[in-house]
Amino acid sequence: MKIPKVICIAFFLALWQWDDMLLKRIIRSFTGKKVLVLGDLVADQYILGYTSRVSREAPVLILRYDSEKVLLGGGANALYNIHTLGGTPLPVGVVGDDQMGQKLLETLKEKGIETWGVVTVPGWRTVTKTRILAGGHHTVKQQVVRIDREPAGPLPPEASREIEERLQEMAKESEAIMVSDYGYGVVSPRIIRLLPTWMERCPVSVDSRHRVLDFKGLTAATPNEPETAMALGVPQIENGNVEWAGKRLLELTGNKAILVTRGKKGMALFLNTGEIYHIPIFGTDEVADVTGAGDTVIATFSLALAAGAGFLEAARLANYAGGIVVMKSGTATVSQRELIEAVEEQYENGQK
Repeated sequence: MKIPKVICIAFFLALWQWDDMLLKRIIRSFTGKKVLVLGDLVADQYILGYTSRVSREAPVLILRYDSEKVLLGGGANALYNIHTLGGTPLPVGVVGDDQMGQKLLETLKEKGIETWGVVTVPGWRTVTKTRILAGGHHTVKQQVVRIDREPAGPLPPEASREIEERLQEMAKESEAIMVSDYGYGVVSPRIIRLLPTWMERCPVSVDSRHRVLDFKGLTAATPNEPETAMALGVPQIENGNVEWAGKRLLELTGNKAILVTRGKKGMALFLNTGEIYHIPIFGTDEVADVTGAGDTVIATFSLALAAGAGFLEAARLANYAGGIVVMKSGTATVSQRELIEAVEEQYENGQK
């Protein structure tokens, strides 16, 4: 029996609208979801100046100081994204007893974010990335140099033990666990071995810059293409080998899912059940600033899983969020309202 064309159209429209409503329902369910964020907390300092002239001392620009600001970076940016999306982040990490460490704690408290899980380590240098931005009075200021200040040595053993204790305590009330590993020592090998023990009670996802293969038996990992290439020992990830790479990471880690972020090429989601999904970039490929985009992706993905989303829905929402944040300058976040509007925009344009 041939089904009338009008019925087919009505059926697909109904599916389309249902999918739209599903994603927006997941986003609204973000509110209040508790996500433990274990990671390296970074102070992103921005110093802005006006271009004055070329120095007579050396062929360098002289900038007239304008202003400066300190934003939440690294794992702190990831947890702040959870906050702006409506979730409740539970941070576990360290800061030093220096000026930047105190500034990070003050900023978290000002945002209404719980700081009990953040350990202050005497003598520890808080990770700080200072970006110098220059421009004219009527132009957008551009980054001209970045200065990184990092800890001089490994985290003291007593600090690692305290982190583990706070992690164990805060995990009891978490609806998802997210790891933001920038390689500054907060995520110790012992903690990495403990992470799979929480898999029975909530999803555990990781974004690791240098140690993708160390995190095994977890819910998901969200490496970008360079991190994927480094983990697999290949020069780069291209269209021709991205599927091999995703499958290989699944095999080596034993994780349930791998979400490879691919910049202008969107994302590729690999599931241990065999499914592969290629998700096109949301918005324009004319990117303003990629600073912190990976933090936004893992935050949205983890929060969506906490809200009951499947891997594909979580990846699509993370893709929307990433597309929004790269159009903003500097370390930025995404709001729940912005994410809902992005979903509505795509469906109005006839795209998913």
